Amino acid sequence: MSFWNLRHVVARCASLGRRRFAHWRVLHASWFVAGVFVLIACATSWSQPAQIHLVSTAWPPFTNPPGEPRFALDLVNEALHRIGASAETTIVDESRFTPSLLNMEFDGSAAVWKDQEREAVLLFSDPYLENRLLLIGRRGSDVSATKLSALPGKRIVLVGGYSYGDEVKDGSGPIFLRSRSEEDSLAKLLSNEADYTLMDELVVQYILNNYADEARARLALGTTPLIIRPLYLAIRRERPGAEGLINRFNAQLRRMVADRTYHRLLHIDWIEADVDGDGRTELVSRTDRIGTKPPDRSYDLFVTPPPTASETRPPSDRRFYVGGNIYENWASVPENYKLSNSEAPDPARSTASIFTFRW
Repeated sequence: MSFWNLRHVVARCASLGRRRFAHWRVLHASWFVAGVFVLIACATSWSQPAQIHLVSTAWPPFTNPPGEPRFALDLVNEALHRIGASAETTIVDESRFTPSLLNMEFDGSAAVWKDQEREAVLLFSDPYLENRLLLIGRRGSDVSATKLSALPGKRIVLVGGYSYGDEVKDGSGPIFLRSRSEEDSLAKLLSNEADYTLMDELVVQYILNNYADEARARLALGTTPLIIRPLYLAIRRERPGAEGLINRFNAQLRRMVADRTYHRLLHIDWIEADVDGDGRTELVSRTDRIGTKPPDRSYDLFVTPPPTASETRPPSDRRFYVGGNIYENWASVPENYKLSNSEAPDPARSTASIFTFRW
C-alpha cells in the first residue's frame, strides 16, 4: 500500500471513530438526561406525603365529614401528618362499613373496633382512644345501671345512624328511640320523650365544661360506662409499608399527650394518661399554668383495664406531668406552675364548633 493510500485509510478510520464517539456521547447524554428526570420524579414523589384512603361510619364526635365534630379523625390525621403521611376518610353507612373495609376497597380505617375477622385482614395500631357510653337521665333519675339489660322497658334515645354495637341490636331490654343528633337526644330527654340517653364521656365532659350550671340543675349523669370500645387505626396487611406505618403511628401517641395535642383536639383541660410508659398514669394539664388547686375531674384516655388501687387516689395525691417533668403528687409540683389559668379557649381548633345544647 502506498503512503497516500495508507493516509486515506487512517483518515477514514479517524472519521469513523469521531462519528462513533459523537454517537456514544449523544447516547450517554440522553441516558444522563433521562436519569435526571427519573431522579426529579422520585424526589417529587418522596416530598409528597403518602396518601391513605380510609373508610368510617359517622359517629360524632369521633368521626364525621370535614367541618363537623371528628375527634378521632383529627387525632389520627395529626399523627399521620407527623410521620409524613396523610389520610382521606370516606364516610359510609353502617351496612357498608365492614364489607368495604374487608374487600380491599380502602386502605383501612382511622377509627375501628377490633375483632377476629378484621384482624385477619388488617394490622391494628395501639388503641389511641375509647368510646365510653354513659347513661344520662333527668335530675333525680337512677343512673346506676351498669348494663343495658338492667333497664327493661326504659325508653333510651340514641342518635340514628350511629354504630352502637351489638348491645342495642338484640331486641331485649330497653326500648330504643332515634334522634337526629346529640343535641336532639338531650332535647327529647328533657321534654320527657325518653327516660334516658346514652352519651359518650367526651360529650359529657363537653357539657360539664360548657354548661355546668344547667347540667347540675337538670341532669343525672352516670359514671359507669355501659359500652366501652377501644378505637384503633387499622391498615390492610397487604398494603406496602403497612407495618412500618403502624409502628411510626404508635410512636406518636404518647408524644401527642405530652405536647398537649390531645388536649387541643379533644377540647379538654385535663387528661389522665401514662406519659412515660411505666404503667402508671399521670394528670396532664392543657397548659403549664395548672391553677391554684388540683382538678375536680379529668378525662381518662383509657379505663380498661380497670384502674389499680394506686390509680383511685384523689387528684391531690395523683402524679402530675408539668413542664416536662413528673411529680409524685400535687404538693411536690413547684409553686411557679400553680398559677390561675386565664387563657381563653383557643378558637382556632381543627374541629368545628362542637355542640350547641339548648336547655
